[in-house]
Amino acid sequence: MEENLEPNNKATNEISDNATKSNSEEIKEPKSEVQDIKENNSISQNNSAPKVDIKNGNDIPVKNIPKPKKELPIEKKPFQEFVNVHLIPSLVEEINQRGLEINNINLQNTNRPIAGDKCWVINCEIKDTCNFWLSFEKDDISSLKSISLSKPNQTPSIIESFLIDEKRITLKLIISRVLQRLNGQKLIGVN
Repeated sequence: MEENLEPNNKATNEISDNATKSNSEEIKEPKSEVQDIKENNSISQNNSAPKVDIKNGNDIPVKNIPKPKKELPIEKKPFQEFVNVHLIPSLVEEINQRGLEINNINLQNTNRPIAGDKCWVINCEIKDTCNFWLSFEKDDISSLKSISLSKPNQTPSIIESFLIDEKRITLKLIISRVLQRLNGQKLIGVN
């Protein structure tokens, strides 16, 4: 009887060994990508293959967002754009707010009143009040400036320097000083 048991024991052991192997294979956890890469790197180091970078799933490429360009200050814009788009309309608005009416205002490259040299001149005629000429030596608001005033239907007799001590010329500064000169001559209000 023992002889009959031995083949049975062998068969039983083989079956249990196969079952154990298949169970152990089922129980083994699958390798993670990181483990695979590490194992491959250790193997490939021996074979002199390049290393593989390990990347985290949270790696998001950073996009460079361009900063919006600052708009040029109006004083840095081209001369004719500054004068025609900003200065003249602002002057008209300020003068109208004081209850006065402008008959004519324009920018011309013409002869400066009194001096007669060629330059950029804003000529403004305020109805029943006065005329003034604001002159720029060059097509640059920082260039030398002068102003001349006259009563209606008269020619100017004096040319005065304008904003000679100012380092930074702004739209508001030009307007306020024109109004200050007109007011100083009692042309647009009372002192």
